[in-house]
Amino acid sequence: MGFISVLKERKEKKERDKEYKEEEQPERPLEIYLEEKVIQAITLSPDERYITFRLEKKTESDKRTIAPNYVTESGFTEDLNARTKVGRKGSTYELGVYDRERDTVYYVSTDSIPGIFDQPEHLKKLASAADDSTKADSAETGDEGQDAKEKPREVVIRGPWWSENGKNAFVVVLSLDFKDRWIMALDAESGALSLLDWQHDDAWIGGPGIWGWTFQGEVGWTPDNKSVWFMSEETGYSQLYTVDVSSKKKTRLTRGDFEVQNVRISRNKKHWYYISNEVHPGEQHFYQLPIKGGTPTRLTFADGRHEVFISPDEKTLAIRYSFSNKPWELFVQDNKFGSSPKQITYSLSEEFKSYSWRSPKVLTFSARDGVEVYARLYRPENPQANGPAVVFVHGAGYTQNAHRWWSKYYREYMFHNLLVDNGYTVMDIDYRASRGYGRDCRTDIYRFMGGKDLTDHVDGAKFLVDNYDIDSTRIGIYGGSYGGFITLMAMFTTPDIFAAGAALRPVTDWAHYNHGYTANILNTPATDSLAFARSSPIYHAEGLKGALLMCHGMIDTNVHFQDVVRLAQRLIELGKENWEVAVYPLEGHGFKEPSSWTDEYRRIFKLFEDNLK
Repeated sequence: MGFISVLKERKEKKERDKEYKEEEQPERPLEIYLEEKVIQAITLSPDERYITFRLEKKTESDKRTIAPNYVTESGFTEDLNARTKVGRKGSTYELGVYDRERDTVYYVSTDSIPGIFDQPEHLKKLASAADDSTKADSAETGDEGQDAKEKPREVVIRGPWWSENGKNAFVVVLSLDFKDRWIMALDAESGALSLLDWQHDDAWIGGPGIWGWTFQGEVGWTPDNKSVWFMSEETGYSQLYTVDVSSKKKTRLTRGDFEVQNVRISRNKKHWYYISNEVHPGEQHFYQLPIKGGTPTRLTFADGRHEVFISPDEKTLAIRYSFSNKPWELFVQDNKFGSSPKQITYSLSEEFKSYSWRSPKVLTFSARDGVEVYARLYRPENPQANGPAVVFVHGAGYTQNAHRWWSKYYREYMFHNLLVDNGYTVMDIDYRASRGYGRDCRTDIYRFMGGKDLTDHVDGAKFLVDNYDIDSTRIGIYGGSYGGFITLMAMFTTPDIFAAGAALRPVTDWAHYNHGYTANILNTPATDSLAFARSSPIYHAEGLKGALLMCHGMIDTNVHFQDVVRLAQRLIELGKENWEVAVYPLEGHGFKEPSSWTDEYRRIFKLFEDNLK
């Protein structure tokens, strides 16, 4: 056909057009009209056909607080930007898909998600009361009224996660009221969602490997590209599951009354690795499990905690290990059953090793509702009859300290050794809502902080009196952050139990704390005012009898100095006398200066010496 000039000209024109498009006219960039929204989480599918993105729309009510800084180089008071407060109307989100092949953008609808129109239980009660009032008003006016159109609950969509072969994708959908987590298959071509797993909790969703207020969860694809793996508290403890995206069949791979976390798949795709506290809630060990499930193999055996990192060839384990009275050291071990770890770091100074640091006894006692509560106990070698005791309250609420590894509260650990040297018995308790004990423990404080978490400390004090010859009139309590909050609740609502308390950087009014943490547990002040009133120490300050010390950093952007200032004014108005406040002008929530730590613990020690001895 080379003699037909028209075909030759058309071919040449086509080639010129192609060169022009490639060289002079690069592919038109994707343009999305954002208005006031912010684009996030841009993801390209493996076949490069789909681009997904999330849009966030912030609200005007998303106002941030400030923390005044009084000691500055300029000599002027300067404001530090801090967080928002609970109950603010936060951001809204939507997931968009750009199909490059069809050159079109569309947004994923959440209307088909099961339960998306269901209101949380505490809101149903509120709505029921409002409906009764509206009906009464309508009866008086003769106006039947019209029901407002139901709206789906606000959610944020995380992901998508694409299978390695690029054929399938899934997303994690999280309700912004913290009650639901859906794992949904995503049809990128249509933007349609289909359910793979739904976890609902009338309290709030959480637990190891599961979404929390700052964590999207541990999820992924199995090696065969056919199933999604994830963590769920369906049985009451966080366990590993898979679900087939075609058949929707769900399989549970681990089982037992223990928690699984830090899940990963081996490089050869033949098995899982994970950490669990199956041996004891106060120990964490490393396990290997066949990819299809079966009997797990435990690879670590020393009492304590193991943080494990696997070599690229997966033949060797690097293990960060510690015990109650032995700080973290690094070990290496062959990646097979029965191998012994070899220590390769020796970081302790001779001065540190010269003191005989105690290994506290990990024990349990029965709370008033029959739940077994774990605690650590420090005792003098020769305790006196009717001796004094101190109860330590760990911070964060959802953390763990009654365990057999080196505590992140290492200053407190050393302080407890000092207290024991001076004749005190010391107990620290993994009270209700602590990490490591499953869903029921985690949510036992829902709508009432200062309820079961406080009575666990009261029951712990009674346990000391009944079993360790402790004088019931000589028991003190102290803690920081959430521990400071519990200390205040103890001194205000159970004043006959604790003779002295040190509340460090304490929350005094939960309506003034942040949204992400507080709304999980207490909902919001506008929808659950009772939960906030009964959980906030400032409403119970009239009960103070014993000696109270409050310590607070003035530039704390987490629990604001405002908290202790407002409570101080309340105590003044109540005419209370046996209390004091120590302020630290250059400290935030966690102190940085050794001089500040020294001053704080000197004051705590003096408080106990003056009031418990």
